[in-house]
Amino acid sequence: MKNRYPLVFIVGLIVSVSLWNACFESPLSSKQLEAKVPSQANPRQDHAVMLPSSSSPLHEGSRHLAKIAKLATPSVVHIQCERQTPRGAVEETGSGVIVRGDGTSGLYIVTNRHVVRDSDGTAISISLHDGRVIHPQQKWEDKDTDLAILKITVSDVTPAEWGDSDKLDIGHMVLAMGSPFGLSESVTLGIISAKGRRSLQLGSGSEVLNQNFLQTDAAINPGNSGGPLIDLEGKIIGINTAIASNSGGNDGIGFSIPSKLVRHVFNQLVKYGQVYRAYLGVQLDPEFSIATAGRLKMDRVRGARVVKVISNTPASRANLKYDDIILSFGGIDVLDQNHLINLVSLTPIDNRVSVVLLRNGRKVNVMVELANRRILDELERKQKETQQSRRPGTSAAPMSFQKVKHTTANDVLSGLQVHAMNADLATQLGFEATQSGLLVMDVDRESSLSNVVKLYDVIEEVAGTPVHNLNEFRQVLKQTESLDSLVLKVSNGKPGQPHHQLVIWKR
Repeated sequence: MKNRYPLVFIVGLIVSVSLWNACFESPLSSKQLEAKVPSQANPRQDHAVMLPSSSSPLHEGSRHLAKIAKLATPSVVHIQCERQTPRGAVEETGSGVIVRGDGTSGLYIVTNRHVVRDSDGTAISISLHDGRVIHPQQKWEDKDTDLAILKITVSDVTPAEWGDSDKLDIGHMVLAMGSPFGLSESVTLGIISAKGRRSLQLGSGSEVLNQNFLQTDAAINPGNSGGPLIDLEGKIIGINTAIASNSGGNDGIGFSIPSKLVRHVFNQLVKYGQVYRAYLGVQLDPEFSIATAGRLKMDRVRGARVVKVISNTPASRANLKYDDIILSFGGIDVLDQNHLINLVSLTPIDNRVSVVLLRNGRKVNVMVELANRRILDELERKQKETQQSRRPGTSAAPMSFQKVKHTTANDVLSGLQVHAMNADLATQLGFEATQSGLLVMDVDRESSLSNVVKLYDVIEEVAGTPVHNLNEFRQVLKQTESLDSLVLKVSNGKPGQPHHQLVIWKR
């Protein structure tokens, strides 16, 4: 134990020398070092000689950082915009960086969506490095990454170059640039502290789906949002987006969107006006635990666990199942559910991708042909609108079950007893809380549906149209009364493992 402190000192000295060499690549030689250290024989020697000369690695490193800042500063802009809210006008400030498009003419500014949302035209003021104030000609937004692109008409400005965020390693030095607290042309220095940060809580109202942040200790404060994160070649390797802070200011943890993701979104927005994202068609377990992993014969938590497969999606067509663990996507090991979401969304639509699953303790290889996520988003939007229309105070579904009355000999619903699904019923019966449709409570033997549905089934769609109550069911039947056969989408199965199937109902 008595030798511990000398050992710690020696290790610390070695680490310090190694870091010096790594940062500046030109350490002082022994003779240079001796020349800078005062002689033991002359303890009163002037202390000024201890300062490094103008040709020292420290000065060289400092000059190099200054050159990087000088190179990148003309590309960084200050953004100020005004938007109207129910409480009145709100002013938002942030930063941005001028870039060129890939294969497109003109210049653009990349910033954060939350800086310019709900603002257009003259409501967005862009202050350039030379003092001019301009307004964007056009704006595109992507809420899933919190990115926005502004097209500008000026040409006598300096665009920044793109860097490759995939080549970054933890420990690489970076500069964060922008206008924190409205102080334009500010530069801070730090390192890449971590990569692949996901599942971040970015404040109320945040809609960021694609999270794959770079973490840095370079000071990022309010107003830095949208500004670039620059590498030691003066190239953009990230867009500063958020901070983790209890005080509202810099606490040494900032997050940037990696340039690879930024460029993908940028090119999609400029070319198509929107971002086309692929999707699988599964719901994943956000709380995949070691206990669940053990039940599935895994020694640790890894990959993404499937808890629901949506019908008529790439996942259902590839025969993915409940409790499958997606271990690999396109040859890349899946770390967690958010990692998988990013991998899928960055894959071109209609691509066939190799997926490795763990199913019942065994690896299974499947090929999945990805589809456009907007199809799924539109379906989810319609479902939300339908659910909102059923809230109390509107034409809500009845609180008790619906039984067909006033039937005639020709009434196809004769003998059917159904109940509109809700979260309480769904949970009790082993469905997802969001399960919608008509729960079958009873079917008479003489009913035309007696051989089609059974007790506890949930009728979700009729002839491809979602139904949530008896009135909607009747309306679809009326619209299709000329058809002798209808396709019903029915959900059933044991608790925790609902199964979807299509059945033919011959009226």
